[in-house]
Amino acid sequence: MKLLKNHIILFDEDCPMCNLYAKKTIENGILEEEGTASYQQFSPESCPILDRQRAANEIALINQDTGEVSYGIESLFKILSHSFPALKPLFEFRPFAWLMQKLYAFIAFNRRVITPPAPSAKSFAWQPTFKLKYRIFYLLVTCLLTSIILTAYLPLISDLVPPASYRGYSICAGQLLFQGIVIFFYSRDKIWDYLGNLMTISCAGSLLLLPILMVSRFFNLSSLFFIVWFGLVFLLLFFEHIRRSKLLEISWALTITWVLYHVLILIIIL
Repeated sequence: MKLLKNHIILFDEDCPMCNLYAKKTIENGILEEEGTASYQQFSPESCPILDRQRAANEIALINQDTGEVSYGIESLFKILSHSFPALKPLFEFRPFAWLMQKLYAFIAFNRRVITPPAPSAKSFAWQPTFKLKYRIFYLLVTCLLTSIILTAYLPLISDLVPPASYRGYSICAGQLLFQGIVIFFYSRDKIWDYLGNLMTISCAGSLLLLPILMVSRFFNLSSLFFIVWFGLVFLLLFFEHIRRSKLLEISWALTITWVLYHVLILIIIL
């Protein structure tokens, strides 16, 4: 790869994904050893024209020779087109650039519910902007993906749960509504953060079901195996819900109602 000299990217040190991105640019020889810094630690005097709020929202790339700053997908395109010049025409293709901009924003404005930071992260003056439309879209996408996989998996555990069309969709949507009502009355100011984390947990669980779902297409396994796997995934999600609740600084109440919802659904189905 071709080294991009005299450039520095500013990343969110409280975001595991951003940390990984910055680390890989160094490890893969894309930027120099001193080519990354967190926006939290970066001195404003080092680049007076830097938009601090935008840098908190999107990874910024600073040209240290000219002082020019690019943000978000534009900064990513500049880095990649320097390392892979053959990709530059693709990045200049407007429909592709528009699509990638939307995808980048979708991830960037939901990154703290995908990989939540410690509570201390909120003490810094500049925080990522909350955009409701991206959060709602994130909830819809994760709910749909989870519903599709769950609906496909439920027939594998028909000994436990009687099969029914679109049951996975009603379970996922019901969970979102049920827990949404609970968090609305419990801690209204954290409703969107909690729901984002809730659907990240659910989506992660469905992705853990996906490999077993694919295996079932080729091997005739016992329904007990699928039930046990489903139970193990649910147990993992239970502990992850506890962990994220602590990071959000909410009590066990939301975990209790989360478990209660699934117990009620099981009782209703049976």
